[in-house]
Amino acid sequence: MRDKIQHTVKHTLIYGVGNIATKLVGVILLPLYTEYISLTEYGILGIIEITVLIATQVLVFGFPQAYLRFYDIDEFREKRESLLSTILAFLVVVGLVIEIFVLSFSNQIASVFERSSDFQKFIELSVHIIFLRIISATLLNALRAENRSGIYAFSNVLRLVFTLFCNIYFIAFLGWGLNGILYSYIIGEAVLIVIVVPTMLKRLTLSISFHFISPALAFGIPLIFTGFAHMLLNIGDRYIIKLLINYEEVGLYDLGYRIAGILNTLVIQSFSLGFLPIAYKYYGQPGDKRYYQKLMTYYFFAVCWAGLALSIFSENIIKTFALNQDFFPAYTVVPLIVLGYVFSGGNTIANIGLYLKQKTKIIAYNTIFAALLNIALNFILVPELKMKGAAMATVMSFVILYMVSIYFANRSYKIKYEFGRISYVLILTISLYLISLLIPVQYLPIEIILKIILLILFPLIMYLLKFYEPVELESIVKIWQRMKHPKNWFGS
Repeated sequence: MRDKIQHTVKHTLIYGVGNIATKLVGVILLPLYTEYISLTEYGILGIIEITVLIATQVLVFGFPQAYLRFYDIDEFREKRESLLSTILAFLVVVGLVIEIFVLSFSNQIASVFERSSDFQKFIELSVHIIFLRIISATLLNALRAENRSGIYAFSNVLRLVFTLFCNIYFIAFLGWGLNGILYSYIIGEAVLIVIVVPTMLKRLTLSISFHFISPALAFGIPLIFTGFAHMLLNIGDRYIIKLLINYEEVGLYDLGYRIAGILNTLVIQSFSLGFLPIAYKYYGQPGDKRYYQKLMTYYFFAVCWAGLALSIFSENIIKTFALNQDFFPAYTVVPLIVLGYVFSGGNTIANIGLYLKQKTKIIAYNTIFAALLNIALNFILVPELKMKGAAMATVMSFVILYMVSIYFANRSYKIKYEFGRISYVLILTISLYLISLLIPVQYLPIEIILKIILLILFPLIMYLLKFYEPVELESIVKIWQRMKHPKNWFGS
């Protein structure tokens, strides 16, 4: 069991490096954005980015996830190369059709916006990003299926480097504004594809397996609705805030989401990237259910601790990176969004029984239900509470989705999760955050020290509550001994 957990953690950490490179561009570049673009333009950028994300999620047709699932199935094991080639060929054709259509009608599409001439350019650049991301998403999922996390991380780091430098040059030196940001995304995606394709050449073939398309669509199409609904849960509220409030409120909320997204990037998505391929491999082996059970508990412990750190330091982070005081109020929604992310990531583990039994339709139904609930809650809460109402709607929707997923997954594949221990973690996390609100903010050094003390108290209080099992305490002692002797970090 310990070896399986360590294997999962190892790949999670490596994927984390790649995920940082992919997702933290907006945070790293926050000083640049707040210096050269207005809060209104930042809100427009938020709308553009979520539109690109949703479109990409829908247009991959769930094929990358299907390849990930079928990679280790005996029926397809001998035809992996033709499977990948089939997926890429199908999605390239889809992407080209979408490109031609959008570019042909970009003027008409842009006419529905207030700044139609600006939005026409935004639309044309965005469709290029979508096409490139369809390809890069497929290639990256192929690397995941093969557990090639090192190449995954390396290619994403280079994408980050090129995106960062292009942003700085296009915005600060050429003054291209939002167009410069979109051009940077295009270059970053192209660089990633150029790096990854040569590593996949031996796995690609000219043969196309048409018989794979039918089972892939059967597995993947429900995931289109799942992905779309999940996107609405995570980012669709920006559309509602724009509809009911304005772009400025979207900008503040989007910034709060980006800061909370640090948790999603560093921990949750990195974990999810490594978890599913490994979970598929362990299915049916002795102790597989105990592995899933323990992983759920360890997940909540790690993510809640990290989320607590991000929440109590969110105001400090935003005031450090944002050069414009108009952006400062964004910190108020970070803790709520963090809590929503905690349950969002937990939902990945909760659904493992449905993935293993290939009941992706149930995942789709559950996620669509949560998305509709989220939309309804947004229309109820946003008019009065503005972006805080949207954040509250997010939390409630993800908590309900988590509980529904647990119920239906256990009907297909029963796993006895340790909900008592998980409850201790959640209660302590919320309690320590509320205590952090009482810390005086007149003296920054004292404030920082007191917040660090609260973070240190988290694992200590869990020990006093007898949260750790003997085998877990033994592992902690071994880790501590290795930390004291750096030469033993990578084994004796």
